Amino acid sequence: MTSSSNHTNLRDIWYTMIGIPGLEDAHTWISIPICSMYIVAVVGNTLLLFLIFTERSLHEPMYLFLSMLALADIFLSTVTTPKMLAIFWFQDGGISFGSCVSQMFFLHFIYVAESAILLAMAFDRYIAICYPLRYTTVLTPSVIGKIGVASVIRSFFICFPLVFLVYRLTYCGKNIIRHSYCEHMGIARLACDSIKVNIYYGVIGPLFSTCLDVVLIIISYIFILCSVFRIASQDARLKALGTCGSHVCVILLFYTPAFFSFFAHRFGGHNIPLHVHILLANLYVVVPPSLNPIIYGIKTKQIQEKFLQVFSLSRKFC
Repeated sequence: MTSSSNHTNLRDIWYTMIGIPGLEDAHTWISIPICSMYIVAVVGNTLLLFLIFTERSLHEPMYLFLSMLALADIFLSTVTTPKMLAIFWFQDGGISFGSCVSQMFFLHFIYVAESAILLAMAFDRYIAICYPLRYTTVLTPSVIGKIGVASVIRSFFICFPLVFLVYRLTYCGKNIIRHSYCEHMGIARLACDSIKVNIYYGVIGPLFSTCLDVVLIIISYIFILCSVFRIASQDARLKALGTCGSHVCVILLFYTPAFFSFFAHRFGGHNIPLHVHILLANLYVVVPPSLNPIIYGIKTKQIQEKFLQVFSLSRKFC
């Protein structure tokens, strides 16, 4: 085989994603809960967006940030799940290099943006509990819009270098991706030259984005707890903590599997089977988006009331 045939032109490369290695026989069964959760994620978050934007009483900072989270959840699950289901149902794992890189970029881009939104929601709770009299003057619609734009811009500048990092590599014809979707290191490991820069950036990027967000969220909640425990009334204290309950649940859902995957890939070695990594990665892009609207629907009285109003009106028209 000649050298020219070894180094395939990037535009000619087609990858084949094989889904979950070692669990190919169970793909159909795995697809059932994933498809169900994807439907719940899209319908639930779309309904949440509809309620927030049509009900003026929900045009408050907390709900505007929640609408950003719902939009990010729809995009996060939609970027990956349809192709994932095509692999599970039809063994349609073929994807062009350009499409694979696009999926990789949008996956990481949405993840970093959603992390920033969760940080903004922690800041919202911090202002609401620690400085309640200044809440509406600090978090004006203009400020909320700027926070949303800043989240998108930061995510773009963190994730766009990934495109150049995978395009600079030389590929030798390996085109089997042992995954259900394209992500940065999955593409980089198919290259035949050094990927040290990719590895370093794969650590530095999350360190200065997601990890920094987590640290700032923890600091916010330390201030929140200090402020709450200074409240004399136990009922008022529980009410203040109750407003944070939904956000804490969403934070745990979002970061726990992500950090497990991050540390397992780098330090787990061969102790954790590959199919466990991939299965958790698949669930990660559908479980939080499907549960977030349910959590906020159960724990937020205003959303419950508006949902019941809309549901009762729809029944009347039927």
